[in-house]
Amino acid sequence: MTLLYLVRHGETVDNAHHIMQGQTPGQLNETGIRQAEEVAERLKAEPIDVFVASDLRRSIHTCELIALPHGKPVVTTPLLRERDWGAFTGKYIPGLSHLNDPSLWPDDIESLEALKKRAADFLAWIKADYPDKKVLAVGHGIINKAVQSVYYGKPMKEIRPMGNAEVRLLEL
Repeated sequence: MTLLYLVRHGETVDNAHHIMQGQTPGQLNETGIRQAEEVAERLKAEPIDVFVASDLRRSIHTCELIALPHGKPVVTTPLLRERDWGAFTGKYIPGLSHLNDPSLWPDDIESLEALKKRAADFLAWIKADYPDKKVLAVGHGIINKAVQSVYYGKPMKEIRPMGNAEVRLLEL
């Protein structure tokens, strides 16, 4: 059995300013760095075999901080990238609240089907490449929700959102 520690990246400058980051690199702010360091401290005694991150900077930085006490490198994958928000990227999130109906969204936003396909591909990759390992993976709010949606076989709306630097365990 593979044990997956699924983590959301620490708080970023854009999180704090309520900006839709999507697939932009993002930068951890002081709070986000502290959050990642707190996770590193909590998990330093755990025998984690592999550290994986989305290939976006905010996740890589979070994962590097968590991996530091273990002295292990971070493997990156685009499978864990955040949802591509297309034309919504860089926009002030409260200003988008009137667009609760996805039928009103621009066509360049990644579909839930495509997002969940990436999530399923991510889980299959972890199971195939890291059997019987303890893997810590740092992703993003929506992709992590999709990973859990696939894992539990539940609609995304039934998955509780993850806070910054929150850790959830999945047994694969």
